[in-house]
Amino acid sequence: MRKVSLAWKMIIGIATGILFALLFKEYVPYIEWMGTVFLRVLKMIMIPLVLSSLITGVSSISSAGSLGRIGLKTIGYYFLTSMLAVITGMLLINIFHPGTGANLSLTGAPVISDLNAFSVKDTLVSIVPENIFSSIAEGEMLPVIFTALFFGFFITRLQEKQRILLTDFFASIFELTMKVTLFIMKLAPLGIFGLVAKLVSQQHDVAELFQRLGIYMLLVIGALFIHAMITLPSILLLIGRINPLKHYGAMSTPLITAFSTASSNAALPLTMEAVKNRAGVSNKITSFTLPLGATINMDGTALFEVVAALFIAQVYGLDLSAGQQFQMALTALLASIGAAGIPMAGLVMMAIVLSVVGLPIEAVGLILAVDPILDMCRTTVNVLSDSCGAVVIAKSEGEILKV
Repeated sequence: MRKVSLAWKMIIGIATGILFALLFKEYVPYIEWMGTVFLRVLKMIMIPLVLSSLITGVSSISSAGSLGRIGLKTIGYYFLTSMLAVITGMLLINIFHPGTGANLSLTGAPVISDLNAFSVKDTLVSIVPENIFSSIAEGEMLPVIFTALFFGFFITRLQEKQRILLTDFFASIFELTMKVTLFIMKLAPLGIFGLVAKLVSQQHDVAELFQRLGIYMLLVIGALFIHAMITLPSILLLIGRINPLKHYGAMSTPLITAFSTASSNAALPLTMEAVKNRAGVSNKITSFTLPLGATINMDGTALFEVVAALFIAQVYGLDLSAGQQFQMALTALLASIGAAGIPMAGLVMMAIVLSVVGLPIEAVGLILAVDPILDMCRTTVNVLSDSCGAVVIAKSEGEILKV
């Protein structure tokens, strides 16, 4: 089993969970604790992972200030493509409403008391915490994200001794949380087994469950396809004056690796090799944009998170206001920055997005059955966006490329 990839272990966990619920429904209460424990450790790691990853990421961006113009272009590109990805996902989920009217017998209840209580103004104001320790204790993720970004930026404004001390400290915390996250992901197949068995055992109509999940999966894949085949090629063509077909051909090896491993970190060395040698981007731009992109540029993850959260809200029968959807989109955008480049890390970020509007984290179990496939697809889009950013920025700097 050590040689079996995590994605296949997930699929095995899903399949055995379904079979167990169908064949031994009365025994499900004895194994559902595995899913509960898995969700609890996800909650446990959320705050330290987001704080450490964002502070480390932002401090590394700011410390690269000597790059000046290239750094600003890179951050601008990442923000643009991630926002376009989120908008694409929101448009499709609001047009097709795959979760509306579903009777899936979900446990847990949303804690949203007034669906019209949120507004864009209130959302922006609530990002700034009155007491960061209170926000951490209550799991208020937007204030936590704001604090991480704020502290990460000002760490680079300290004197060298303090700056190095704090940078190393938070980098060490990040490495620690990554080790814990990787361990949690190893437990994920067992947790998914318990969650899926519980979910299926509660269904009065199992066929409707898989029909709705099928529609949801196709919608996410469709949104990712639009971003990969329309949005990113348009940016290459209109902004970079680059032939999308040639660029995609040059990136074939890292894209296949990203799809098969569901890990942008695993694909990073191949992406750097392809961008540098096959696309002709200089080492200066390649070595800056791609490692940074693998850390903070997660178009596919941001798109997936907002679509999944809105799908779950529809299943619960919630008609989220424009303000709430904006809040959810903003959280998905910011949370994707802190998403680790490892398989299934999007599930940790998914729990963050759900918590923002009061949706129960237990609802993550609803989408687990199809998530391994979606994880492979969104990781591929993440890597593709990074590579597109590298060549567009290189072209804007006057470099002559091979694509």
